[in-house]
Amino acid sequence: MRKLKITELNRLSPEEFKKAAKIPLVVILDNVRSLHNVGSVFRTSDAFLLEAVYLCGITATPPHAEIHKTALGAENSVEWRYFENTSDAVEELKQRGYEIIAVEQAENSVAADKFSSGNEKRAVILGNEVKGIDQKVMNQCDSCIEIPQFGAKHSLNVSIAAGIIIWEMFKSYRLKQSHFD
Repeated sequence: MRKLKITELNRLSPEEFKKAAKIPLVVILDNVRSLHNVGSVFRTSDAFLLEAVYLCGITATPPHAEIHKTALGAENSVEWRYFENTSDAVEELKQRGYEIIAVEQAENSVAADKFSSGNEKRAVILGNEVKGIDQKVMNQCDSCIEIPQFGAKHSLNVSIAAGIIIWEMFKSYRLKQSHFD
């Protein structure tokens, strides 16, 4: 087995990425403190052709060297918006027909791998590293998904959780649309 060279990966330029068909998924970061987590979410969002990342509250915005360190330029290809209040981001997406999905340990949450939705347009919210998603924002959500965990720690890093959830959502879109094969 031979490792592929970077020139063999068929990467899109930032301009090609902006023109490419996206999956109708928006990631909302609700008061995420770590700039490395923000950068990682950008990079994963680029990898799976997400529509946008919404940065809310204390979540830092590009340009920033610490975001760039993990995003590796994805902050320049993935569309993003900043909202002072996460509730405003949620309300805007609801008005545009998005299903709002919290990623949180909560009553009546559904395991991420068991979640299904008839709505093509979805937004997933990931919360603060310590406090999670603000309850006011939780009250605005249409549903809640959770990543099952079986060890002593029932907590994942925000960027790891984002990667798992984005992959689960991408798989459901890929089943419906052949241009992602």
